[in-house]
Amino acid sequence: MLIFIVAYVFVILEEKIHLSKSKPVLLAAGLIWIVIAGSQLNNPDGHYIEKAIRHDFLEYAELFFFLLVAMTYINAIAERGVFNALRDWLIAKGFSYRQLFWLTGFLAFFISPLADNLTTALIMCAVIMAVGKNNSSFISLSCINVVIAANAGGAFSPFGDITTLMVWQSGMIVFDDFFKLFVPALVNFLLPAVIMSFSIDKERPDTQNMPQTTVIKPGGLIMVVLFMATIVTAVGFHTWLFLPPVYGMMLGLGYLKLCAYFLSRKVKTQLLTHNKDSLHAEDDSEFDVFDMISRSEWDTLFFFYGVIMCVGGLGYIGYLALASEFFYGHFGPTIANISIGALSAIIDNIPVMFAVLTMNPEMSEVQWLLVTLTAGVGGSLLSIGSAAGVALMGQAKGHYTFFAHLKWTPVIVVGYLASVYTHFLINA
Repeated sequence: MLIFIVAYVFVILEEKIHLSKSKPVLLAAGLIWIVIAGSQLNNPDGHYIEKAIRHDFLEYAELFFFLLVAMTYINAIAERGVFNALRDWLIAKGFSYRQLFWLTGFLAFFISPLADNLTTALIMCAVIMAVGKNNSSFISLSCINVVIAANAGGAFSPFGDITTLMVWQSGMIVFDDFFKLFVPALVNFLLPAVIMSFSIDKERPDTQNMPQTTVIKPGGLIMVVLFMATIVTAVGFHTWLFLPPVYGMMLGLGYLKLCAYFLSRKVKTQLLTHNKDSLHAEDDSEFDVFDMISRSEWDTLFFFYGVIMCVGGLGYIGYLALASEFFYGHFGPTIANISIGALSAIIDNIPVMFAVLTMNPEMSEVQWLLVTLTAGVGGSLLSIGSAAGVALMGQAKGHYTFFAHLKWTPVIVVGYLASVYTHFLINA
C-alpha cells in the first residue's frame, strides 16, 4: 500500500516535476508483485499468484489492443486533415462568441462518444484558441464547458472513456444499456453550460487573417467510415458472437491497413503515369499505418498497465475486499458510487473504476450505471480530474487554469448532482 501511495503522489505531481505518470506506476507494479511473490515462496499454494497476475495481465492486454486500434484510427483521421477541416469550417462561419461556446460544447458532447474525450477536447480547444485569442474570458469559460461536455459525452458510450470501456468489457453492462445514461449525461453538461453562457459576449470575433479551410487528404472520409465500421464490428463480436470486443477492433485495424494499401497503390500509379499533380501526390496521399500506431499515447497506455497491475496486486492481498466492505457495506451503493465520482476528480478515474470492478460488489444494473456515470463525469469537478482538463490547461495556458475552473466548481457540482437525480428518475 505504501509503494502504491508513493507512486501515486508522483502521478499527481506530474505537471510540477515533469515526470511522466507511467514511470512511477510501472515501477510500483513490479515492486508490489515482487513483495507478494516473495512472501509466498514457501507456501505450497503460491501458484495462485501466477494465476492472479496472468488474469490481471490478460485484462490489460485486451484493453491495450482495443485502445491502440482506436488511437490509431483517431491519429489517421487527424493526419488526413478531417479534424482541421471541421475546425476551419467553424471559424469561417463567423459565429458569435456565445454561438461558438454552444457549438464547441455540443460538438464535444456528441463527438466524444466515438472519439475519446481527450482528443475531442483538444480539437474543440483549437477552435476556441483560434477565434478567442483576444478574449481570455471566452477561452476560459469555453474550455471549462468543453471539458464538462467531453467527459459527459464519454460517459454514455463504451468508446467515450477508458472507464466505460472497462465496464463494458467486464460484462457488467451490455452495450445498449449505456445509452440509458444519455439524458443524465446531457443534464450534467447542459445545466452548468446554461449558467456559464450568460457570462459570454454576444459579439462576433474578428475572423480576418484566420487560417484557410483545410483540404481533407485522400482517404480521410473513407477512414471515418471505416472507423464507424470498426465500432460496429467490435459491438457485433461482443453481442452476437460472444467474443471479446478487442477481436472486432483488431479486424477493424485490418480495414485500415487495406485502405492504406490502396492509397499507396494510387500514389504509385500517379507517379508512374507522370500526372501533372504527381509531384504533390506523395505528400498528399502517402500513408503509413505504423506511423499512426507510433503516434499513440504510449505514456497513457503504460500508465494504464501500471495502474491495473498495482490495483490487482492490492486486490490479491485483500485491501479491496476491506474497502468494498467499508464503503458498500456501511454506506450502501448509492452514497458509495456518488463518492467515487467525487474521488475521481482528485485521483484518476482509471484506478478508481478498476478497483470497483475488482471489488465486484453486489449491485443492481442501476447502480452499475450510476458508478459508470459518476466516474465519467466526476472528473469535471476539477481541472486536474480528467485527461481532457489537464491537456487543455497546457493548450490554453494562461487562460484556462486550475483556479479559473475552481471558480465554477459549485455550478459543476449542481450539474453533477442533477445528473445523478435524473438517472434515478429515469432508470431506477
